[in-house]
Amino acid sequence: MKHLKFVVFVMVIAMLILSACGGGNATDKKVATFIFTQEFDNLNPLYTNQWFTAITYQMWNCYAWNYDDKNEPVPVLVKEMPTTENGGISADGKTITFKLRDDIVWSDGKPITADDFVFTYNMTMDPNNTVSTQSPYDQIASIEAADPQTVVVTFSEVYAPWAATMWKGLLPQHVLQPVFEKDGNLNSAEYNRKPMVGCGPFNFAEWEAGSFARFVANDKYWLGRPKLDEITIRFVPDDASQIAALKSGEGDLGTFIAYSDIPALEEAGIQMFTAFSGYNEGLYLNLGEKGHPALKDQGVRQALAYATDRESLVKDLLLGRTGVAATYWDNTPFVDPSIKPYPYDAAKANELLDAAGWMDSNGDGTRDKDGVELVLKYGTTTREIRKEIQAVFQQQLLEVGIGTELINAENFFDGYAEGGPAATGALDIYEYSTSANFPDPHTSEWYCSNIPTDEAPDGTNWQAVCDTNLEALFDQESTQVDAAARQATFNQISKMIFDQGYWIGIYWDPDIWAVNSRLINVKLSGATAFYNIMEWDLK
Repeated sequence: MKHLKFVVFVMVIAMLILSACGGGNATDKKVATFIFTQEFDNLNPLYTNQWFTAITYQMWNCYAWNYDDKNEPVPVLVKEMPTTENGGISADGKTITFKLRDDIVWSDGKPITADDFVFTYNMTMDPNNTVSTQSPYDQIASIEAADPQTVVVTFSEVYAPWAATMWKGLLPQHVLQPVFEKDGNLNSAEYNRKPMVGCGPFNFAEWEAGSFARFVANDKYWLGRPKLDEITIRFVPDDASQIAALKSGEGDLGTFIAYSDIPALEEAGIQMFTAFSGYNEGLYLNLGEKGHPALKDQGVRQALAYATDRESLVKDLLLGRTGVAATYWDNTPFVDPSIKPYPYDAAKANELLDAAGWMDSNGDGTRDKDGVELVLKYGTTTREIRKEIQAVFQQQLLEVGIGTELINAENFFDGYAEGGPAATGALDIYEYSTSANFPDPHTSEWYCSNIPTDEAPDGTNWQAVCDTNLEALFDQESTQVDAAARQATFNQISKMIFDQGYWIGIYWDPDIWAVNSRLINVKLSGATAFYNIMEWDLK
């Protein structure tokens, strides 16, 4: 009897140990942990432009279509992408008809219909809702739910970038219409922090400020239940905390990985994924009234490109893991394929500067002209890699007689009204990367009318380039329905910006993801990062 009791005791202990280790227990949850270095600001799509919030929409909310790892559209709520061939786009290009699937439902089981699309539009445009942006819905002349599965949108003018800008997050009318009618707006709706009804493969569960958020599998998802049971997102204060969590195995996924951290992560068995998302690091040159007069000269602008050894910079500072950017649209179909980055050629830079009349007449080491020294205010953020690039370029530019004053601003991205140094023209050169409507190439950053002023402080043409020929090409592409014709126009645009030296590329700045090897079936998109997240699984 004593022997039997001992055997039973050992068996119980063994079962407890197996249970604790997950050994063979079919009830164990598959929980993946993501590490974010920025916490959500607002989960309602109307009230945020934050990237870390938007990438969760493939989890608990939904786009009408996602983009795959080749940045090709993948229908989600719609049966197919509207085209002129299938009748989804009218002959004049102004009217777009969206045909919805008839099996799509909200996480509470209610059908998703055309009324939800119209409601999302109405809430975006209602002046009582202080939304983050009304674009592109402010371009719409009319919208109607022709039937429960048909949404008809008519733009005032042809709007070519519609696919990259519309229906990026949907609102449930049956949940939020009563809130709007009661409060007169959605500005303080509980849904903004606790969206208990969604339309993605996971449901929102909880968000503890300053700590974490949880999303659990949606058993009513129309495409089937996701393989993961739960996703926990941990908010950490900085990159170092993220790297530590990934290396220790406490985190399964992280992003915006510095190139210098990649070797240590790979040594720890972490997989690295790269997703091109339209970001290319480059130098913007201030051609406005406050900018240095030398920058008005095309030859001087080209000299800056020839004087900077970006190939060696990529090899040394970025470990050769990316490439030198030539244009705003590298790694997309919208760049003239004949364009190659300006090579490092100090002799050519000196030749161009001499031809422009900038000489070192007083022997102080920097060129001058008409009593003005060629010393440029070169500013960027406080990001370490950008500071390192500044230091390299400062030395190389001085070798051809161009002086620089280096500036690193905490408020670098502040707008004109907030006194941002780039927006207000306080810098001659400024460095960063941006992507307006990726994967669509359209941007308004080069329009003369978009130069910020006291009367129009929201302008984003901080470089103050006003080229009517360039602007005419942007006007042309924005109304071209034919994809091949539009691509040809962008080839001209990319060539013009390159030849004029309006923007000098430094390096491709894709999204770099770190993924624990136990997380499998992972694919990542530069446009809608978690587009196939329902397929992700744990070994």
